[in-house]
Amino acid sequence: MDNTRYDYSPIITRQPFELPNGSKVALYVGVAIEYWAIDAAEFAVAGRFKIPPPNVFEYAPRDYGNRIGVWRLMEVLDRYNIKGSVFLNSDICEHYPIIIEECKKRDWEFVAHSTSNAVLLGGKSEAEERKIIKTTMDVITKAIGWRPIGWVGAALQETFNTPDILAEEGIKYVCDWTCDDQPFPMKVKTGSLIAMPYTLDLNDIPAFIDHHRSPKEFYEMIKDQFDTLYQEGSSQARIMSIAVHPFLTGLPYRIAWLDKALQYIKGFKDVWFTTSGEIANWYYEKYMGISL
Repeated sequence: MDNTRYDYSPIITRQPFELPNGSKVALYVGVAIEYWAIDAAEFAVAGRFKIPPPNVFEYAPRDYGNRIGVWRLMEVLDRYNIKGSVFLNSDICEHYPIIIEECKKRDWEFVAHSTSNAVLLGGKSEAEERKIIKTTMDVITKAIGWRPIGWVGAALQETFNTPDILAEEGIKYVCDWTCDDQPFPMKVKTGSLIAMPYTLDLNDIPAFIDHHRSPKEFYEMIKDQFDTLYQEGSSQARIMSIAVHPFLTGLPYRIAWLDKALQYIKGFKDVWFTTSGEIANWYYEKYMGISL
């Protein structure tokens, strides 16, 4: 069947895309802050062994991320005055409220990311999906004091109904569709929704778990990606994302390489260090005539 959510748009036929202050690249860092219950039957990342709960082998490293790794990531982003875009499981709000408070202190962006990373949308009925999305949004709204405008699915999973349900819930951008370097409108039944550029490659889960990249190789990937987008951004501005998880990039032997990557990018002019939400606000106002 054909994809009916958006039109095909080759970049060579587009009008120039511009960012604030003539920036060539807008960079945002997605920090996935996720919750896994001790009795979760499915762990969607390492998956080396199929172990019935309690799967300590899978659970404990992820718990390290929320106990130790997330604070290392905060220190690095603070060093470069970069605000994170938090891909937030709503269960974090109940179990680890101190993480929410520290993110709020830094004025980080909150992007809804299901209730937990063990709750995926793929294969769910419409009623089940609506309940998951609404619960996620309501819990995060109560915890942070405002309603998020962004969504990224756990494991990037959707159903054919997902974009329509997200738009109905007031979501304005979704990061699941990794098919472009610029935002673009999606077709939904009511309201409006745009696709926010996101990455599967500069994402520490596929890089470290699937492709067995070293921390230095991950740094080189980030650097090379930036160099290409920065060069292309002279004529067509680009969006670049880096996706990190506290239980992976937050490890002691990896964190320095994220630091080096951000230090490298900070050495360039005409780069907008921002959040996914600020990019969405800019796009809606400039290209859709809508103030969020």
